[in-house]
Amino acid sequence: MSFSAIPRAVLASLGAVAVVLAGAATPANAVDATLTPPTHLFNGYRHCATDAEQPSYQGAREGLLVEGIPGVTETTGGARVSVRYQVWPVADPSEITTVTRDYATPGFEAPATLPASALADGQSYAWQAQTAAGAAVSDWSTPCYVTVDNSKPANVPSITSSNYASEAWNEGGEPVEFTLGANGADDVEGFEFSWQQSLPVIGTSIGDHGIPQPVDPYADTKYFKRANTLGGSTTLSLVPPTGSGPMTLWVRSLDRAYNGSGIARYDFRVTSTAPTISPAVPEPEFGQPAEFTFRPDPGLQAKSPVVSYSVKTLGGQADRTFDVTARPDGTATVELALDGLYSENLQVSSRSANGWVSDTAWWGISFDTTPGVSSVTYPENGSGGGIDVPGTFTFTPRVKDVVSYTYTFNNGDPEVTVPAGADHTASIDWSPATDGWHDLTVYATTRSGLQLAPYDYFFTVN
Repeated sequence: MSFSAIPRAVLASLGAVAVVLAGAATPANAVDATLTPPTHLFNGYRHCATDAEQPSYQGAREGLLVEGIPGVTETTGGARVSVRYQVWPVADPSEITTVTRDYATPGFEAPATLPASALADGQSYAWQAQTAAGAAVSDWSTPCYVTVDNSKPANVPSITSSNYASEAWNEGGEPVEFTLGANGADDVEGFEFSWQQSLPVIGTSIGDHGIPQPVDPYADTKYFKRANTLGGSTTLSLVPPTGSGPMTLWVRSLDRAYNGSGIARYDFRVTSTAPTISPAVPEPEFGQPAEFTFRPDPGLQAKSPVVSYSVKTLGGQADRTFDVTARPDGTATVELALDGLYSENLQVSSRSANGWVSDTAWWGISFDTTPGVSSVTYPENGSGGGIDVPGTFTFTPRVKDVVSYTYTFNNGDPEVTVPAGADHTASIDWSPATDGWHDLTVYATTRSGLQLAPYDYFFTVN
């Protein structure tokens, strides 16, 4: 995975880059303008470093992108604006290489590439920029200093943990304390880490006028941490992404040019810290309020008190996720009316004061909300009656507050709804027009308008 900055398409719109050796000519035109040195100088999408003692470290295997905004304060009288860049080894200022960005647009970055052949790995260079229009040129800008680093750190980082043993089961409940080391690679500036093997790419966004917007990757503490000294180490305190099971932290070292080392990994396992879910009654009734108590894992509570629970319902009429604040002893109680037509589940995880999130506890219940159907004349899965022989079918509820039943015969007749009586049952009379196999489909509706699960009643007419 590349650790170089990500170029943006906006740069391509600024025109072609012409690479010219020292001494190349620029078309001569009359210029009525004041030319000043280019501003907003960048190399490799990072700020120009004007202190020779603190150069910018850059990879330059395919050359080094440099850029600046040409300094033009008035009209150029039609003369083409260009930006010249020259680079030389700090150790030999006479060895100058020049490249020119022709067709530069005033007010916009004018990028060009210093050739890789002029930039040796491990050497320090200075470069500067000049605005040109026709035969007129500005002064040169203040030099920028770069040290070329094309080599990634020689060794993968070392990873140790003081409280979670590698390749073993560990009791969860507290952040994992890691120590990351350069492992003998003396050019390591920091580390990149993630719970996923695919580590983020370091990139730079491009702002207005093509101006790069570089940021310090180590400002993103979710993935990066600077070493305590060059070639040194650092510590991390991380909460695993899941509450239990196998865990892996992936780490690589970064040098000052953001070249990445090989990737190291730290594998360990965490035992479950899921809470318990206890209903006040073993089998809560469908649609009726019921209390549930959540209790923390004792070991987890001892390390850092549980402060809240995340609760998710699945299978109900309106699934939802919500948080519940825990009492000082780590317990919490909620009241829920479960209304899944067939079943409903609860998923509950705890959050501790130290940020630890437990794995998820599950609790579930099945409901039969279909109506009961019976007939003396036409028994279920049996035969009876005959053509034009009337039969009575009785519907009975399996849940509370049923106010009506809706039925159809043979899935082809129009649906008919009949009200339930005071005892929440209903009866209908029906006479078959044909013999043979028949199907009666019935569902109930509650006072709140909830349509319950349907039931199919099969029978044969003699």
